[in-house]
Amino acid sequence: MDVYEAVTSRRAVRGFTDRPVPGEVLQRVLSAAAWAPSGSNLQPWHAYVLTGAPLTQLKKRAGERIAAGDPWDEPEYEQYPSALKSPYRERREAFGEQRYGALGIPREDVEARQRAASANWDAFGAPAALFCYIDRDMCRPQWSDVGMFLQTIMLLLRAEGLHCCTQMAWAKFHETVAEVLSPPAELILFCGMSIGFEDVTVHHPRTGRAPLDETVTFIDG
Repeated sequence: MDVYEAVTSRRAVRGFTDRPVPGEVLQRVLSAAAWAPSGSNLQPWHAYVLTGAPLTQLKKRAGERIAAGDPWDEPEYEQYPSALKSPYRERREAFGEQRYGALGIPREDVEARQRAASANWDAFGAPAALFCYIDRDMCRPQWSDVGMFLQTIMLLLRAEGLHCCTQMAWAKFHETVAEVLSPPAELILFCGMSIGFEDVTVHHPRTGRAPLDETVTFIDG
């Protein structure tokens, strides 16, 4: 698989089979992803990979919280601006309509949307999950570095025939994740990532992208 195919075939898959992901594949992907760029080579990411019983335990604990109606944990960072302006607001709304529309859930059915969202904390059935942390002392450029690290992982997973779904949703249960992972107190959970083989029986709508002239300006010399 060449780089262009990896980029264009990557998407957020929200349904996985229970086929195990070989440990050597995960090690190969993470070893190569270590070459992702970072300012002054700080490499500010801290990744934890869960499979087997530890992941099952985390899913169970998260599921119990959902069943009990527990509130989300106190946020450690803002996922979106409080007043999302145009065109970003419209793009997020379009995503929501497409995502839940594909599930047959109308906009006004909040309860059904919440049930669908709860699949996040089962990792969409994936047999492997990665949790990415960053040191609390890091600045915005280092958060950008973490994004490049995660994108590198996503493309390498495609090269291995795997799919994934990156989920900031796990940050809403960061205390539960910490109970299983025991990360150092100086780290913040940025996101989780469900990893596995796609369940092709689950419909995955492909969200569109803005036209190039909306996001890129070419200035010819």
